[in-house]
Amino acid sequence: MAGVEIDEGLDEGLIWHYGNPVAEARSLASGEGVVDLRNREVIEVAGEDRLTWLHSLTTQHLEHLKPGVPTTALILSPTGHTEHVLHGVDDGTSFLAWTEPGRAEALIDFLDKMRFVMRVEVARRDDLRLAWAGHKVALDPQWRVRDSDLGGVEVFLPVDAELEATVGTWAFDAMRIAAGVPRIFVDTDHKTIPNEIGLLGTHLEKGCYRGQETVARVHTLGRPPRRLVQLHLDGTQSELPEPGAPIEFNGRTVGFVGSAARHHELGPIALAMVKRNVPVDQDLLAGGIPAAQEVLVDPEVGLHIRPVLG
Repeated sequence: MAGVEIDEGLDEGLIWHYGNPVAEARSLASGEGVVDLRNREVIEVAGEDRLTWLHSLTTQHLEHLKPGVPTTALILSPTGHTEHVLHGVDDGTSFLAWTEPGRAEALIDFLDKMRFVMRVEVARRDDLRLAWAGHKVALDPQWRVRDSDLGGVEVFLPVDAELEATVGTWAFDAMRIAAGVPRIFVDTDHKTIPNEIGLLGTHLEKGCYRGQETVARVHTLGRPPRRLVQLHLDGTQSELPEPGAPIEFNGRTVGFVGSAARHHELGPIALAMVKRNVPVDQDLLAGGIPAAQEVLVDPEVGLHIRPVLG
């Protein structure tokens, strides 16, 4: 099916829409849509030590991960900033995961440096591509799938496999933004700590991992310096804010826009990162466009568990 391609940016080459984004959005909602996400990069971790090894490196409980259970794991810097993300699933013999475009090489390089004597093998799988499919779509049982945060499944399938895409990224991103699900490295930046996006893929009770001290300290004693927010943009404007556009409040820059899209019911919406102390009930300017906030991350998160000193 012919569609309108994205001609620039991170998702260049993907299909933006197939002519009717509203019908495509309804197809997603009904569980019948298929979205081609072939620009996501796929890696595979094999070997009998793979899960205990990944457990030790990431923010996620993976040591006893059961086959078919979807998981998202972050790798943090020593200061708690998000450096890598793996959206993966294990089948009992290997762990398949996707990450954002242009990120696999650095991820594999990091993992290779951390192998030491562990019985693991890390490889990029350029023979596989990613797609999203609704729960009513018939799939080859040989394809590995993982349940998606948006409903439906993410499918790891051969690059030449026949699975016709029917929905473009316009409707898909609108669905994701409406659900408040951030896209790491698009709706976040190099300074993002998990607390700012709702601790996605992070477990506070898990054993030691790099950057854990920052995550635990902010959760227990402080408040995240920024927070992820959903924006409802002025629908009279014909344009959407560009990724990275400044968020302004009272004449000062207080954050940046991540992704934006036109939702078939909600109208123009976006995800953004703003400073924690921005009042939650105040309108903002997103790339010059008036926008109302919807809270996704509590600006006082962690405050409720502070001890009462008397």
